[in-house]
Amino acid sequence: MQYPLLKEAKLKGKKVLLRAGFDVEIEGGKVTNDSRIVAMLPTMKHILKEGAALILMAHQGRPKGERIPEMSQKPLVPILEKLLKVKISFADSCRGPEAKKMADMLKPGEVLLLENLRYENAENSKDQKERDSFGKELSTLADIYVNDAFTNCHRDHASMTSVPKLLPSFMGLQLEQEVRNLSKVTDDPSRPLTLIVSGVKMETKVPVIEYFLDKGDDVLLGGCIATTFIAARGFEVGASRFEEEQVEKAQEIMLEADKPTLADVHVPRDVVVATEATEAATKLDLPLENIMGDMMILDVGKVTIERYKKIIEKSGTIIWNGPLGKYEMNRFSHGTKRIAEAIVEATKKGAISIVGGGDTIDFHMKYQYPMDQYTFVSTGGGAMLDFIAGKELKALKALAKK
Repeated sequence: MQYPLLKEAKLKGKKVLLRAGFDVEIEGGKVTNDSRIVAMLPTMKHILKEGAALILMAHQGRPKGERIPEMSQKPLVPILEKLLKVKISFADSCRGPEAKKMADMLKPGEVLLLENLRYENAENSKDQKERDSFGKELSTLADIYVNDAFTNCHRDHASMTSVPKLLPSFMGLQLEQEVRNLSKVTDDPSRPLTLIVSGVKMETKVPVIEYFLDKGDDVLLGGCIATTFIAARGFEVGASRFEEEQVEKAQEIMLEADKPTLADVHVPRDVVVATEATEAATKLDLPLENIMGDMMILDVGKVTIERYKKIIEKSGTIIWNGPLGKYEMNRFSHGTKRIAEAIVEATKKGAISIVGGGDTIDFHMKYQYPMDQYTFVSTGGGAMLDFIAGKELKALKALAKK
């Protein structure tokens, strides 16, 4: 599929409405992680350099149509001013006469940041007419629309799919990078192709696991997903967090993976357990058959780490989404650290490595593991998984050349 690219757009003297994928971490009214803002910096700078005015719109959290102060976009203003080296005007709403007036007054080289899109129910309303009406109102703010919010491209929201119907629309530089790099997985990946998938919400991970059964070679499991598979194999999981309603689906996947032509699904053979998830907890590395009582699975064990490392070492392409244990605590982060190091080593030897997901990126920042040693780091979590599972991303479809 072909998409109109930002470098093809004639921007001079125009007002550009940029759908950004910020949704940053904010604590105490201050941004604590600006990585997603930095990722979109090339797009923002390009628009300004080409002589356009820039109007930024994005969402923050899930306020469900309520003006929750902690989810305001206002804390982004000082970060954007520092990065762009221009004054940032802030509109207290993303719609209405005041936002329209501020947009109309904007001159080339100036920047306006709109308030949280999700303060408006219409942004992600289930009613398409309501979404389209809001999209029409947003479109009156500018001459050109640019989508650089890969993190939200799997959402049929007004700012993602309604606005492109009404304005000349282009793919931002970060979104272009996402599509180009993730296409290396879907088009013609170097083999063996290995998927490392972890975290929670197995429902969102099942499609990509099933896709890789047919397209890949190895699927390595960690986190709550692995615990659900461990339960599906008939082992006790003690007080561990898992998804009981997904046990049957896990059993189906493992039966399917037994077919010789399909990828191998690797479930941990040993795990790190403790009776409490604290830094002071006494932890044990146990084989699955020894889990009992109030034990909680909090990381993968040493035997499993070595097995996974050997698979990673021989891989031609590696996709990683989700830390393998309760990484927030150093005590249970070692499985994730060893896997990260193994992927970096494989990349140095020529493997293509694609890493993504909010928790995966947070792990790297928390433990100061550099991310520039991978082939590509995706800003997306759910969007990344949907893309590599071959799903149609609605916002990309809205951008496609007709």
